[in-house]
Amino acid sequence: MMQDKDFAPRSSERGANEGFLSPPSSEGRSDMGLEPVGFAETGVGALVVGGRIATVHSSVSVAGKGADKSVVVGDGSSGLSQRGTKVKAALRARLGEDVFSSWFTTLEFQSFDGRLLKVSVPVKFLRNWIQSHYADALITCAASEFQGIEQVEVLLRQPNAVGSKGQGTAVQRPPASEPIRSFAETVTPERSAIDVQGHAAPRSQVNGLEGSPLDPRYTFESFVVGPANRMAHAGAVQVAETVFAESRGFNPLFLHSGVGHGKSHLLHAIAWEVRRRTPHAKVLYLTAERFRFTFVEALRAQDAMAFKDRFRSIDMLLIDDLEFMTGEKTELEFDHIINMLLDSGRQLVVASARPPVQLSRLNDRMRSRLQRGLVTEIGTMDRELRVKILERRIQEKRAGDPSFEIPRDVVEMVADKLIESGRELEGAVTRLYAQWQLMRTPVTADSAEGLLRDLVASGEPRRIRIEDILKIVSRHYGVSRNDILSERRHRSVVWPRQIGMYLAKQMTARSLPEIGRRFGNRDHTTVLHAIRKIEGQISANAQLKDEIEDLKKQLGPEPAAGLR
Repeated sequence: MMQDKDFAPRSSERGANEGFLSPPSSEGRSDMGLEPVGFAETGVGALVVGGRIATVHSSVSVAGKGADKSVVVGDGSSGLSQRGTKVKAALRARLGEDVFSSWFTTLEFQSFDGRLLKVSVPVKFLRNWIQSHYADALITCAASEFQGIEQVEVLLRQPNAVGSKGQGTAVQRPPASEPIRSFAETVTPERSAIDVQGHAAPRSQVNGLEGSPLDPRYTFESFVVGPANRMAHAGAVQVAETVFAESRGFNPLFLHSGVGHGKSHLLHAIAWEVRRRTPHAKVLYLTAERFRFTFVEALRAQDAMAFKDRFRSIDMLLIDDLEFMTGEKTELEFDHIINMLLDSGRQLVVASARPPVQLSRLNDRMRSRLQRGLVTEIGTMDRELRVKILERRIQEKRAGDPSFEIPRDVVEMVADKLIESGRELEGAVTRLYAQWQLMRTPVTADSAEGLLRDLVASGEPRRIRIEDILKIVSRHYGVSRNDILSERRHRSVVWPRQIGMYLAKQMTARSLPEIGRRFGNRDHTTVLHAIRKIEGQISANAQLKDEIEDLKKQLGPEPAAGLR
């Protein structure tokens, strides 16, 4: 099986692939002569981590050659082992228990020659992840125990071989005079998706198919389990652990829930776990919107057959937001690809806002196939789960800044008031942390309530704007907003336009002339015709009725007339 080199985070995977970096010559090679890991395409040799600069390069330790002249000291050396234990304790205190247990429990200290400290881990993915995300923390904690340290080299430990040498990446402390280069200066188009911690969200890529971004924070370790999501979590873990087993878990796995309940988190976690267990696995994560966009591009390039063929060797396909898989040709192609993958025994994981039986756009055969595996719902979070989520997010903030605290009464108040989704809870912690970080004032119940006032559900439903309707209708039907507002009269444009006008009349208090003006300066009689046409068809067309209800749910509850 070919290795998927672009699946793992681009800041780390480049240093892991055999043949990408040449080993040093027998005469040795200067530290700065090697190409920086993760920035080969940009030529940048500095990595900004936690506000500091760590010069990063890759090296290869070759037994018996001049490239590695340090004396290897195994774990039998009590001095090295004791100091290593202290470094790991410092890492645990600095990063928090969850981060430490996820990435550093298997870290072993190999040798120290007065300048270079060598540590090792058993898996490439761990090595790359530590190098790209925790380089600053590692070198800072090591410096407190290893006097004179200039570099920390992370080696790949061979199975059953303590103190063995292997390919590794080194993190070097730069001179104080070295100029700081902004991380933003190194961002390429492929690295444009940035998570809240400033890390580029990597994309999976298989056979030329570029997937949707995968968030490094969304792992099984960071997922908070409760009664509402326990079944979904257990199913996701089993799928990730058995994807290559003879006795596979559930195929397909279908997760459904409302917005912000953890569907996407579990899909990302599955992808990361499979990649961790089997680095060469071909795993592709796609949102329905990304699938549709890629397929349309293939049609324009007259490359539809090649598009389908690229899916044949995929080991696992994860599809998010299936309810947005719209367009007759797109749905037909998706149907063919899913049948092909399931018939060949490949793993499929799907997430949607609704179960298969409620997805009216699916044909009977596809609906039946999606129901063949495990279909499970992520329910509404209870108070206990909301508190646990808040505590976990606070703990993650404390990993970077141990002095940050939110009193228990504030945590409980937030859990009582924010009941809709986990994203709201995460956003609340982010706001409270920002206030504390910028103002350096204690977080109190009064300050938290004022800061989170706009997030707290009140008796007044959210006002729906015509702009919201245009956005939802455009995405649902796969037409651009400009087309809806244009003079085009093709049915593929006219129908979404009429649906949008009908929703505008149903869900806002705008007058017919105002709706016509917002839909491309049309006459009010055109709006009235569209409304009457949709009303006439809803009563006789159950699929259209379901479609309208689906769009209304995406827009939110209808406001009272006086609040529009």
